[in-house]
Amino acid sequence: MTSGIRGIAITGASGYIGGQLIRHLDGLDSVDHILATDIRPPRQQYSSKVVFVQHDVTLPMDDLFREHGVEAVAHLAFVLNPDRQYKTALRINVHGAMNVMQSCVLGYVRHLVYLSSTTVYGAHPDNPALLTEESPVRPVKGFRYGETKASADLYLQGDLMADAACDVSILRSCPVLGPNADNFVAQSFSRSTLVGIRGFDPPMQFIHEDDMVAVLAHCLLNKVNGIYNVGGDGAVAWDEMARLAGKRLLRMPAPLLYGLTSLTWALRLQNSSPASGLNFIRYPFLASTQKLEREHGLKAKYTSRDAWEAFVASRNKI
Repeated sequence: MTSGIRGIAITGASGYIGGQLIRHLDGLDSVDHILATDIRPPRQQYSSKVVFVQHDVTLPMDDLFREHGVEAVAHLAFVLNPDRQYKTALRINVHGAMNVMQSCVLGYVRHLVYLSSTTVYGAHPDNPALLTEESPVRPVKGFRYGETKASADLYLQGDLMADAACDVSILRSCPVLGPNADNFVAQSFSRSTLVGIRGFDPPMQFIHEDDMVAVLAHCLLNKVNGIYNVGGDGAVAWDEMARLAGKRLLRMPAPLLYGLTSLTWALRLQNSSPASGLNFIRYPFLASTQKLEREHGLKAKYTSRDAWEAFVASRNKI
């Protein structure tokens, strides 16, 4: 059951998911007011109960939290493509999460929801069919997004296990897609040609933006505590994704594709990903969401295929 809550804070409020979450919470009578923070101003208008404050997540926030009567925080601020600016990403992605947690404790915030990622498990040839919350955290070496997500995830796990004054929800989500997708993942999938590795056709898992917002809101309003995988049911194979999107799929031998990707990355001819990112279109990293459904009755309304098709349909209208 959803309970009322006095105040909620959202970091990364001007991002894709942050904006969707605020719009959802803004329409709930159970939420009195929302503190939205980001280094960029919001791209949409909200009601008067949403207050925007321009703020860097690496700076103390406890005064802000106390001033606005914040009881729960959703920490969404993150650099999605950190490889070209690793020091900045480390400061924001890892040290930012540490600072938000410390600010929650000092600001008497009761609950923190952190949006982690299934990339913390890594894409490896020996992955099980479905990764569970008990699976080891072992991000792909050199894939900075997964590495920084894992570092923040493990740090917050320490607070979670230590029974800190602030409860923590760690949500390990697969990539989020939908008709409003506006993130690095969406940009990567918007090209006319997808590349694949010859001999590999991995299943890909997605969650629809509406389902992601519903999970975040439920965890915030009900003070869910613990680690949970988040994703849509089923998967979409890499070649099927290309077919559904009407895109050309160029398959290349692994040694050649890894070599070309390393070279073009080093020469700054492409900014999509270093060679380590190719593991995610080579090996599966599907996550089981049974724990979230079993303990909280939360099941995605949309399948992975639904999320992909919604994203594709929105791009075809452009």
